[in-house]
Amino acid sequence: MREKIKNTSAKEKYSIFIVLFVMIFFCSLLNKNFLSPTNISNIMKQLAVSTILAYGEMLLIISGMLDLSSGAVLALSGVISIIAYKSTGSLVLAVIVALVIAVVCNIINAIMITHLNTPPFIATLAMQQAARGVALLITNGQNILQIKNYTIFGQGHIGSIPISIIVTAAITIVIWYILRHTRLGRSLYAIGGNEEASVASGITVKKNKYIIFIINGILVGIAGILFMSRVNAGLPNGAIGYEMEGLTAAIVGGTSFSGGVGTTMGTLAGAFIIGCLNNIMNLVGVDSYVQQIVKACIIALAVIWDIRSKSRKTRKVILVEDKPEA
Repeated sequence: MREKIKNTSAKEKYSIFIVLFVMIFFCSLLNKNFLSPTNISNIMKQLAVSTILAYGEMLLIISGMLDLSSGAVLALSGVISIIAYKSTGSLVLAVIVALVIAVVCNIINAIMITHLNTPPFIATLAMQQAARGVALLITNGQNILQIKNYTIFGQGHIGSIPISIIVTAAITIVIWYILRHTRLGRSLYAIGGNEEASVASGITVKKNKYIIFIINGILVGIAGILFMSRVNAGLPNGAIGYEMEGLTAAIVGGTSFSGGVGTTMGTLAGAFIIGCLNNIMNLVGVDSYVQQIVKACIIALAVIWDIRSKSRKTRKVILVEDKPEA
C-alpha cells in the first residue's frame, strides 16, 4: 500500500509537465505559427511578469496566505519608479524606488495579517483598492509617456537573449533554492501544513510571514519594472487582473490552496500552460470575453482537482494507518 501511494505521488508530481507538452503539441496543430521562434520568444517575454507574480503567490499560498493586491501594487510601484526616473534620469534609483514601494505595501499587508489578525483575502483586497487609488491619484489618471531608456528592462537584450527572460530565469533559480535548500523554505511548508504545530515546534511564524511578504514585494517590484518598460509607458490602470494570472499559474502548477504544497517547477509549468493558452486563443481569434470564461473554468477545475486530490490522499493515509501490521 505504501508503495502504491509513492507511485501515485510521483505521477501527480510530473503530470503537470505531461499536460504542458500535450498542450504544446495540440497548439502547434491548431496554428502553424505557434512553434515559430518569433512566437515562442513573444510567449516567454509576455510570461515574464505573470511568472514572477506567480512565484510570489506560490510562496504565500504554501504558507497559508495569498495576495490579491499584486497587480495594483505592480502598477503603483511601476508608475512611481518611472516618475523617479523622469525626475532624476537614474535607472538605479528608479529600480530602488520600485522595490521599496512594493516592499512597503507588502509589509503593510503583513502587519494587517499577522498583528491585526485580518484574513489575507480581506487585507490584500484592501491593499488592492488603496494601491490602485494612489497610482491613479499621483498620475491624475493619466498615462506617463516618453520613458526613454527605462524601456531597456522590458525590451533590451543581452546578446540575443531578452533581459526579461534572463531576470525570470534568475528569479526561478533563487525561488527554487529557497524552497529546496533553506530553513525558510522548510518552515513555509510546515506553516502552511499546520500553523499551530509549527509554533509548537519552535518556528517563528510571524517572522517568516514577514519575510515571505518582503520577498513577494521584491518580486512585485521587479514585475512592475518589467511591465512598464515592456509597454513603454507608466500605466496607473495597467496590470489589472494580473494577480489572478499569478494565482492561476500557481494553482494550475500544483500549489494547493490548503497550504503546505507547491513547487517552483510546477508553478513555472503552470505559467507556461496559461501563457500558451492565452497565445493560441489570440492566434485563432477567440473573443477576449470568451478567453476570460475559459480562464475562470481553468481556475475552478484546478481548485476542484486540488480538493479531490487532497481527499484521496487523506483516505489513502487512513487506510495505511488502519491496516494491521503483518
